[in-house]
Amino acid sequence: MAFNGSWKVDRSENYEKFMEQMGINVMKRKLAEHDNLKLVIEQTGDTFHIKESSTFRTKDINFTLGVPFDYSLADGTEVSGTWELEGDTLKGKFTRKDNNKVLTTTRALVGGELVQSYSYEGVDAKRIFKKH
Repeated sequence: MAFNGSWKVDRSENYEKFMEQMGINVMKRKLAEHDNLKLVIEQTGDTFHIKESSTFRTKDINFTLGVPFDYSLADGTEVSGTWELEGDTLKGKFTRKDNNKVLTTTRALVGGELVQSYSYEGVDAKRIFKKH
């Protein structure tokens, strides 16, 4: 249950390029860079409840490891996929509903920070969160 807690985005790496690869327009990309994203994660066994809150929206996400679910990204892109726990790393694999391309993401604790990594069509990015 190491992921449990309240996390606030601290910094991003290559996030602008990643969003561009995802097809997000320049205005939304500029806004997303300063979204003040916060995650509240509650894990109970294989079940996760995550509350995402940002400048733009608040969303509750519930999922069970290994069970497919649908999710809408902040820009409205619809995806479907699963999260798996491999060791201490959450690994997500999601397929876009509009073009069937795959977005992979991981969440791992590194030096007391939550590092969320993304990969889409050859572009990698990270968002690093601090516990608060």
